[in-house]
Amino acid sequence: MDEAASTGRAATAVVIPVKSFEVAKGRLADTLDAEARTTLARRMAGAVVAAAAPLSAWVVCEDHDVAAWALSRGAGVIWREAPGLNAAVTAAVEFLAADGYRRAIIAHGDLPLASELEWVGDFGGVTIVPDRRGDGTNVLSVPTAAGFVFAYGPGSAAKHRAEAERLGLPIRVAEDERLGWDVDTPDDLAVFDEGRS
Repeated sequence: MDEAASTGRAATAVVIPVKSFEVAKGRLADTLDAEARTTLARRMAGAVVAAAAPLSAWVVCEDHDVAAWALSRGAGVIWREAPGLNAAVTAAVEFLAADGYRRAIIAHGDLPLASELEWVGDFGGVTIVPDRRGDGTNVLSVPTAAGFVFAYGPGSAAKHRAEAERLGLPIRVAEDERLGWDVDTPDDLAVFDEGRS
């Protein structure tokens, strides 16, 4: 990480929430054994950290192994104690705001095709990159000072749009084939079978 990014002088940073690699992707247990799920989770999170460049990447986690992994990849670590994705992202955005960042791009750690995230932050309001089903929010860009209330979970893309409207912020919904592909179910693993990764 360069000095400008680490001291908060950069305008935008990328937040990547990452669960413990050992417990990640439990819904794939019938398809992949524990070791394969751990390897997959690390591989996907690594792709997202790399896609954050040239922006500063911050991994928000509550797992020491994930924190050490993030630091080894050149990312910062935001340690969070509160349970739940929404609480973790809220804490991370507040941390970045206090450090002088004006914009946060939140990108899930299970986007195997992620290759570039910087463009998501080039819009002045809120950018929503939905999953390929149009339901979830794979990537989200918000001003750190907006007081944005996160609503990850089923229907989050619509909820985040409604929140932007509540705050009176301009909205951009950007469908992106690469960022729209996340891995939650066995069917999602087709991306690897098709050689698209």
